[in-house]
Amino acid sequence: MIFLKKTKIPQILFSVLVLSSCGQNKKTDTVTTNTVEDTLPKMKPLGAEPKVSQAYKNSVVGRINHFYNKNWPNNNMNGSFLVAKNGQILFERYNGFANKNEGTKITPETPVQIASVSKVLTATAVLKLVNAGKIDLDQKVNTILKTFPYEECTIRMLLDHRTGMRNYAYFTDRDKSIWDRHNQLTNKDILDILATKDIGLESRTGTRFSYCNTNYAMLALIIEKITGLSYKEAMSEMIFKPLGMKNTYVFDDDKDRKKIVPSYKGNGVEIGFDYLDNVYGDKNVFSTARDLLKFDRARQSPDFLKPELLKQVYTGYSNERKGTKNYGLGIRMINWETGQNFYFHNGWWHGNTSSYITLMNEGVTIIALSNKMTRNTYAVRKLAPIFGDYPFNFKEEE
Repeated sequence: MIFLKKTKIPQILFSVLVLSSCGQNKKTDTVTTNTVEDTLPKMKPLGAEPKVSQAYKNSVVGRINHFYNKNWPNNNMNGSFLVAKNGQILFERYNGFANKNEGTKITPETPVQIASVSKVLTATAVLKLVNAGKIDLDQKVNTILKTFPYEECTIRMLLDHRTGMRNYAYFTDRDKSIWDRHNQLTNKDILDILATKDIGLESRTGTRFSYCNTNYAMLALIIEKITGLSYKEAMSEMIFKPLGMKNTYVFDDDKDRKKIVPSYKGNGVEIGFDYLDNVYGDKNVFSTARDLLKFDRARQSPDFLKPELLKQVYTGYSNERKGTKNYGLGIRMINWETGQNFYFHNGWWHGNTSSYITLMNEGVTIIALSNKMTRNTYAVRKLAPIFGDYPFNFKEEE
């Protein structure tokens, strides 16, 4: 009673409320953090696929081996090569140096720069965000990136290269008033330059196809804005970790420069870094053939995207000129008048070349990666007719 008389009861009640409120805030903060991670749309493995018979393997492996020996005589490939059906590897080879100076060889676990094949992964993350209702395909880019100057550009146009924007490598390489090449360029820098330096469009938005790395640098910023994570973290949480892609990561110039697999000219001279090596989304994913196989099979899962969205991914959007070549949402394609469709993406950055092919009707995946400059990487499309009706005229391409 003496204590109650001397103590002001309102003060006691206030203290209790404050303590209670602090506890609630801690709980709320924890829940909010968890919710951000828990609501991230994530890729899921495809799961068990029909087993490939030994008879089938015997019918194709000899022809794949013949191609390999012809395309890379005397095992002169410097990289990784894999062919699989239903996620089961039919043929793979790993040859050459990961690092010539250190004498390390390329193995199934050696991640190399996959260059523009990175665009397929960037597009996949964006499509998962669309599928989850976090963004819309036809949403204006400037509703997300507020300083983005081209009002008519949409997310779809970034994905299918119809924005009309110029390639950042070309508007930052000469004029010091726009960019000093002694400084490393970043995605944010590109957006700032577009917003402040009056970089004109190459063509009117939405009127024609023009393959442009700037589009995918902007898509990477959109991924960051929507997820609240860095591109590197978002790709890891949404794609790499869920699919068990343990040897795949996004290059971080500050942390990875000394440990990555370098690239080489065709004559074996190492190629150094330049001021564009910090830009991601259009490139800068390092991966292996086996990890990309996991990724490809996951894109065949019924859980990948809703059917109506998936159909749009594999639709060609550039039909102003008649021809067989086209581009969907993050994927190249060849559409023959006879009805066959071939889906792929190639890449090239410094001495790195890459080719990713998905023969969806046959469940076949073909991947070639090299860290020594060669166009032979792209010749792996010649394997497609082994598995299905793909009416290439390779003599015309030679």
